[in-house]
Amino acid sequence: MFKFFFHEFNEIKNFLKENYKVITILVVSMLSFTLQWYRPIGSNQAISQIVYFIVIPFLAIYILLKDNPLNYGFGLGDFSTWLYYVIITVVFCLPFLILAPKLSQVNSYYGKGFSYKNFFRITVPVLLAWEYMLRGFLLFGLKERFGQMSIVIQTIPFVLLHLGKPEIETLSCIITGLWFGWIAYRGNSFWPAFIVHVFINFTVNILVNF
Repeated sequence: MFKFFFHEFNEIKNFLKENYKVITILVVSMLSFTLQWYRPIGSNQAISQIVYFIVIPFLAIYILLKDNPLNYGFGLGDFSTWLYYVIITVVFCLPFLILAPKLSQVNSYYGKGFSYKNFFRITVPVLLAWEYMLRGFLLFGLKERFGQMSIVIQTIPFVLLHLGKPEIETLSCIITGLWFGWIAYRGNSFWPAFIVHVFINFTVNILVNF
């Protein structure tokens, strides 16, 4: 029995050692998502999500992974590549965004008034936090091990974060999540996904409310 436990202990130790980076990325991500849900910080969700989805990942990169956050999609990346993706995505999405206000579920969810102040004070920081966690920390943290499959992995929490929003929006996140992941992966930066996400959110709010 002692031999069995010794063998299994070594197996566990080797597993943790060989998969340290992936385990760290996934555990920190799950911890951040869980704490944000159960223990939000203060009444301003922007501050709470910046702490859980940006500050904590940054600390994990520096302290646990001993790496540079620029290696996790925070840098400008390949600007000449992702700029084209942003332009193409905006042009392609615009007709769908124009049609979105015609859907009752979209209207009832977003048609509650629009404040430019709240959009830039709350919505933009929240989207920044979401995008860095998903298309930065998770995507590039898992890229070394899973390659392009990291695009698929980060799409899962992206869809789940939209639960409670209009059904059509949540379902569409399966496609947009993969696409946002792709342009971030190809552009080596989370910034193009952030720009497109802000554009979509802003456009829908404007079209619904005005």
